[in-house]
Amino acid sequence: MTDLRTEPQWYSQPYPPEGAGAAEGIRNQLGRPELDLLTILVREAAQNSWDARDPRQGGPVRFGIDLGYVGPAHTDAWRRLLSNNAPSNEHLGLRKVLRSGIRIMTVSDRGTHGLGGPTRAHQISGGRQDFIAFVRNVGEPRNTELGGGTYGFGKAIFYLLSGLGTVLVHTRCRNDRGELETRLMGCALWQSYRAVDADGIEHRYTGRHWWGDASGEVIDPLVGAEAEETARLLGLVPFGAEETGTSVVVLDPQLDGMDPKEAAAYLAETVAWHLWPKMLERPDGTLPMRFSVTCEGRDFPVPDPRSTSPLNLFVDAYRQLATDERRPLSCQKPVRKLGHLGIVKRPVVPLTPSPAARRAMEMVQIERSVHHVALMRPAELVVTYWPGRETGAELLSYAGVFRATEEMDATYAEAEPPTHDAWNHHRLEGYDRTFVRTTFTRLKEAVDELLQLGGAAREGSANVALGAASVRFSPLVGGAQGTGGATDYGGPSSTGRATAAPDDDEEPPAPRHRGNPGKSRKGRGPGAVDLPPPADGTVRAPRPRVKYAGETTYEERHGHAVLVQAFTLPAPTLQRVRVDLAVALPGTGNRETDPPAGAAMPGLVGWEDPTGTLHASPTFVIEGGDDTVWRAVVRPAPDTITEITVKTQAVKAS
Repeated sequence: MTDLRTEPQWYSQPYPPEGAGAAEGIRNQLGRPELDLLTILVREAAQNSWDARDPRQGGPVRFGIDLGYVGPAHTDAWRRLLSNNAPSNEHLGLRKVLRSGIRIMTVSDRGTHGLGGPTRAHQISGGRQDFIAFVRNVGEPRNTELGGGTYGFGKAIFYLLSGLGTVLVHTRCRNDRGELETRLMGCALWQSYRAVDADGIEHRYTGRHWWGDASGEVIDPLVGAEAEETARLLGLVPFGAEETGTSVVVLDPQLDGMDPKEAAAYLAETVAWHLWPKMLERPDGTLPMRFSVTCEGRDFPVPDPRSTSPLNLFVDAYRQLATDERRPLSCQKPVRKLGHLGIVKRPVVPLTPSPAARRAMEMVQIERSVHHVALMRPAELVVTYWPGRETGAELLSYAGVFRATEEMDATYAEAEPPTHDAWNHHRLEGYDRTFVRTTFTRLKEAVDELLQLGGAAREGSANVALGAASVRFSPLVGGAQGTGGATDYGGPSSTGRATAAPDDDEEPPAPRHRGNPGKSRKGRGPGAVDLPPPADGTVRAPRPRVKYAGETTYEERHGHAVLVQAFTLPAPTLQRVRVDLAVALPGTGNRETDPPAGAAMPGLVGWEDPTGTLHASPTFVIEGGDDTVWRAVVRPAPDTITEITVKTQAVKAS
């Protein structure tokens, strides 16, 4: 084992004559947040990392969370180095934790500036002052234009999450000479106390402690080779040759009653829900951030928001912000552009989240359906999910994204509490208060327009708009049911025809489904009629027909809700299939093939063969005669009953 030039040790801060802030006051600056500590950690730490990004390094900011224990090879070093001059258990509790299995959580970023600048609070520098802002001072104003943070409250969450308010800060930055420099320091923030020194004199202590180089008049971080060697002894992940960034090691992390693997799964879901805008490629193909969550060597993948329901709804709304579909939101008195809104509405399959995903969704107050707008400032970090009016149909959802203009960034930042998870207009005064209050008024107006709740029918329509009408009739519609498996049927029984042209040989309409989904209409039973053989004795060719294979189902394809009707073609002949689609209002029996002006109609996505391959064509030729199951995949009209009728026609041999 390599000897260190000086053994790092702890220093406890006494109250100076001019006074100082007590540890309790710093720990309590977050107040009583509604979010749990793990969620706050994800939001605040990632926000700090984004604000510290270094464009010179190229590539995305890499942000990771790792849960685990100090391994046997490094346990002795932890106990020896971190016990040196440590406060008694009565005042910190570190020694007690070091005697048992040492659980840690490491939150790291790479591709950032690291914690550079001066290491002592009184030193002046014309550049960044990240180290003293994170380690020394409290309440530093942000120095990153359009950054996510405001007054550095994010660091408090690390201390709150630790069962003994203690962290190690391992960082690599460029010093004032432009040289790469590694720094390592321990920090503890627990409770103020009184203690008697060796001479029997009682002193008052702030409850703040630092661990590092105690050779000078104040405690300093270990620097350079000494920091790198100590980090190696402790088993901390080293930095690459040209790598900069920061790792914060939280001792004895409190996991809200979860075991480490449960917490890791929850953290991965939480990253997706709160940081998904940073997971999307920019128009130039670059990726803002890359995330990872690991526990004891196992990777817990962060869900891809582009393909994870219902996050993909918010992704689609976010994409609108770069198109002409975005909606500007403004205040009229006084005139001020507030930001832009993207918003989408479509049927969504009922959510069946994992326990970790359900817990993450509950934290953002989203349950089985989405009727929310994600609020964000120009930094594009989700502030909160604002709940709008519900659609009234379980399977119909909408999602929006509101992004403030750069000119309004300071106003919305001032409206946020220390945890940056809300916009509260009552925190502001004057026009700023009006602007934030008006934002929510405009959001409500946009949602009402989306749901067609303005009280007027669409121009050119004599009927109530389909979305609003189905909301009105939704109490009359039961759950999905019905056999859906209609058998050999020569034509609709209402026609009374025993024979028909091949194009009219069809099943009755497949069971209806609405956005909530409507009550399925049962197949009307066998309708085929056995015709007598021709008088000349010729054998009649098998007549094409459709046989439904089960009821219509709601499924998901590539993140979109679709209706799927399975069917077979019993006749052993080449046949061309097509689909007739219509919508109906619940409880009326009315069938609409021509929608009112501006209303949506269902559409055929394609024909799915038994291998799962989708053939995107309005018609498709299939050879029948066996039990092969095909599927018609249909995009439903939002919040309507969709009626599917599969038709078939014989194809003449060439």
